[in-house]
Amino acid sequence: MSSVDQNLDVAGRARSIEWLKSEVLDQVSRLFKAMWEGSAARITDSLSGLIASAYILGRRLGVSYRDLDKAVEDKLSRLKQEGHQLEEQYRDLSALEEHIRKR
Repeated sequence: MSSVDQNLDVAGRARSIEWLKSEVLDQVSRLFKAMWEGSAARITDSLSGLIASAYILGRRLGVSYRDLDKAVEDKLSRLKQEGHQLEEQYRDLSALEEHIRKR
């Protein structure tokens, strides 16, 4: 690959990462608006877009989907051990950990 091709590839990857960063922010904005409106369908759509964008951004940054899944599992485990409030009150972390494990 020539240096021109490499520069174009680097520039293209950088553009993709910048676009994905803005996509994450857009999905967060859409989520907040959907929460304000109380629209369950729009909340679900925004959350799914946010999660998908985060996974794809991770991949563009060199984190495999498998590694990201493992990191989420590890994070949930650590938060549970630290006595996170959502675990203490609702067992949300355990429920999510179980869901991920069963996929």
